[in-house]
Amino acid sequence: MLRVKTTWFKKEGERPPEEVATVMASMLWRLADKAIDNLSKANYDIITPERGFKIIAELTCFLVHYIDRLAFDRIDDEQRQELISATGIRLAEIMEKNIVDFNEGERDPDYDYQEGYVELLNKRMQDYAEFAEFVLPDGKASFQASRFLSLMIREGMEKSDQSWIQDQLMDIEVPAMMTMAQKNMDGFYPPTNE
Repeated sequence: MLRVKTTWFKKEGERPPEEVATVMASMLWRLADKAIDNLSKANYDIITPERGFKIIAELTCFLVHYIDRLAFDRIDDEQRQELISATGIRLAEIMEKNIVDFNEGERDPDYDYQEGYVELLNKRMQDYAEFAEFVLPDGKASFQASRFLSLMIREGMEKSDQSWIQDQLMDIEVPAMMTMAQKNMDGFYPPTNE
């Protein structure tokens, strides 16, 4: 069981979006990394680090969009944009650091890891924005949104795993990640009672 801090003590005044984004990005990364561990333990063949990082990228993009949806009614548009932008930038930095660390300091001279992640995030934010219903009233992802995510991950999996990975993601991993992300978000920006 992954544990993340979900209660945040208030300082004088509000926390700036950049500070919240740093915490959110780290938490989203840990949730996605834990999902990779869970998939590996469930005998899904992650096989290559590239595949693992691709899955983490897809999961974190989904979760950033979820955070954006949660923030919509909780903070003003400018704060929300700052939060989501700063979270994406911090995730890109974390992605690059992890890839470089995994490759023992070597970088691909022809590919900018941070830029690649930000491009994917921007694309996925547009993709998920197309779903009028992204989160259901019970707090779970809509079938369409979670299916889209699972299809993006399914593409890169081995043939033997493609028919099963969707069930694991939609039924187990995504709901667990969303629950933890919402708890964290509630700690910073409690839901409005409307």
